[in-house]
Amino acid sequence: MSANVTLETAAPGKLAESGNAASGLTALTPSLTSRAPRSPGQIAAARFRKSTLALFGLLVITLMCLAAIFADALAPYGENEIDLFNITAQPSTAHLLGTDELGRDELSRLIFGARVSLLVGVGTALVSTLVGIIVGSFAGYYGGWIDSALMRFVDVILAFPAIFLLLIFFSIQGSSVLTVILFLGLFSWMWLARVIRGEFFSLKERDFIEAARSIGVPDGRLIWRHLLPNVGAAIIVSTTLNIAYAMLAEATLSFLGFGVPAGTPTWGNMLNAARPNFTTVPLLAIAPGLTLTFAVLAINFVGDGLRDALDPRGRA
Repeated sequence: MSANVTLETAAPGKLAESGNAASGLTALTPSLTSRAPRSPGQIAAARFRKSTLALFGLLVITLMCLAAIFADALAPYGENEIDLFNITAQPSTAHLLGTDELGRDELSRLIFGARVSLLVGVGTALVSTLVGIIVGSFAGYYGGWIDSALMRFVDVILAFPAIFLLLIFFSIQGSSVLTVILFLGLFSWMWLARVIRGEFFSLKERDFIEAARSIGVPDGRLIWRHLLPNVGAAIIVSTTLNIAYAMLAEATLSFLGFGVPAGTPTWGNMLNAARPNFTTVPLLAIAPGLTLTFAVLAINFVGDGLRDALDPRGRA
């Protein structure tokens, strides 16, 4: 009897403890299960937001793009408006960054120059990405003699000193914004093509590709819908970094006098025009030089942030 009484009296306490434990588990369960699974895009965005430099670069690029779009409203003067009473003038309230050798406002030309410099960068990156995707996809997917022929063609292009060929061509034929974009794009796609080719070699042997082939999916659909999305991260990062390369290449060509025509405001043309007056008005060269430096750094920061964010082996 005494044992039964002991069990009966002890049972309620144990039940109470088990009830508290169950209620505690119930309280914890929603916090563990209420978090919905995140998509790859949400995971990449969360990683990107953790990079301070990438966010800083994105802010700088956004401000430069807005300045280029609304240059007509933001610039205090026209891009070629001349002030004959202020030629190579020092910075003042009328001209915050001074004027060039023709009396044109340096700040206004800096803002208008963002249009052409960014246009050349983005246009060149798109051309090089398109060519790189086509060549790399065909070489990596089909292999064999097609791969050998395309890769030997890539080796030949890489062997050419591109900048000297561009200088020779532009000195003979002249140049424009469109020709600069096309020729820079046609000489900057090779590394992306090699990356895509290498990725395709490993991807095309996967089970999901073999399954798609077995049900008769055509080659074009396999490349476009199944293979290319799996190398999207490499394409995005390469395109971003190509923008910075193209802006530097355009500035180099324009500084040497073979890029965008001299009358067009670009940061490279402004550096070229500032050479004779560098000792008297150094800001004419410092302003476009620093602007180009910040733009390239910002784009590289964003490219590094995208590379880390899109890396499937990174932390969520």
